[in-house]
Formats: sequence, C-alpha cells, structure tokens
Amino acid sequence: MKKFIAECIGTFWLVFGGCGSALLAANFDNVGIGLLGVSLAFGLTVVTMAYAIGHISGAHLNPAITLGLWAGGRIEGKKVPSYIAAQVLGGLIAAGVLYVVVTGNGSEIGTFAANGYGEHSPGGYSMTAAIVMEFVMTLIFLVVIMGATHKKASSGLAGLAIGLCLTLIHLVSIPVTNTSVNPARSISQAIFVGDWALAQLWLFIAIPIAGAVIGGLIYKYLGKE
Repeated sequence: MKKFIAECIGTFWLVFGGCGSALLAANFDNVGIGLLGVSLAFGLTVVTMAYAIGHISGAHLNPAITLGLWAGGRIEGKKVPSYIAAQVLGGLIAAGVLYVVVTGNGSEIGTFAANGYGEHSPGGYSMTAAIVMEFVMTLIFLVVIMGATHKKASSGLAGLAIGLCLTLIHLVSIPVTNTSVNPARSISQAIFVGDWALAQLWLFIAIPIAGAVIGGLIYKYLGKE
C-alpha cells in the first residue's frame, strides 16, 4: 500500500507539474517559460520525487518504466499491475485538478497538453516520426534509469541524472509529439480531451512500452556481471 500511494503521489506531481507548466506558464503574456521551461518542469518533477519517494517505491512514475524495469530484472512481475494502476490513477487525479484550474478563468481546455501526431503534432510531424521519436526516447530513458541506479553507479546522483535525461527528452521531442514517453501522462490528458486524443492514444501507450522493454533488455545485458 505504501508503494501504491507513493507512485500515485509521484505520478500526480509529474503530470500536474509538467503538463501544468505547459498549460499555465508556457505562453503566459510576455514572461512565459516556453519550451525550455516546460522541459525543465518535467525534469524537476522527477528529480524532486526521486529523492522524496525513491526509497519507498523506486519512483517509477510511469507504466512504461515499470515494465522496462521488469524486463530488465529490477522489479518482480507481481508488483507491476499495482504500480501501473497507481500511476494511471495519479495521472488522472492530476488532470482533473488541472481541468479545474485551467477552466477557472473561463478558458476552454484546448488541446490540454495532450500528445498527438499528424495535424495534432505541435510541429505537424507524421505518425512514423512520432513512433520513432517515442520509441528511441523511451529506450534511452530506460537505459539511463537502469545505469544511474546500478549498484556500481555514483551513490545519490541517480535522481539528478534521471531528471536531466527527462528534461533533454522533452527539449528534443516536444515539437514532434508534445512528448509522452509515459502512458500514464498520455492517458490522463487524452481522457479529458476525448475525440482525436483518444483515437491517437494507442501510439503513446504501445510505443513507449515497447521502447522501455527493449531498453530494459539491452541494459540487462550490458550491466550483467
């Protein structure tokens, strides 16, 4: 139960902080934080939660990461369903809170920071480009996570390395898909948008999971004694 609650809170913070920065602060008047600020916000949510709940649940905050760590031999299969349920629930709660805040001044939710491709990609990138980007970015993210948390890695710096990696991922991929690499983050926003976001949601569930599992298997081989 403690792990479930920790993952729920951690994923809430990731979605609320990351998507919230995109919805509320990215384009605010003349002092908006822009793409760089949103990327940093996502990274900071992971850094802060890594140190806050990492010792409780591992701070996965992401169904794809949980499945990748399972493929890499870092978590037991019996724990996977409860982790994923907690992450999706945390994301949904965050999206609900954001909905209340975003509409608090009479605004519509618009795209609600949902992920998309084709005409719903921020830069108009194709489905193929979105698949490649989400797969590669999640694969590398998993490699970084497993490497940073390896028993031979520098103690105490894992959270910083992982957070900076997520920041870099967003810097590269926001123009292509609005950056998912996290099914819980994608599900939470898509449910509130509906329509096209739900129709394209399959990509942001299947591809990050595939990338993370392959990344976990690769690092399982690389990190083997």
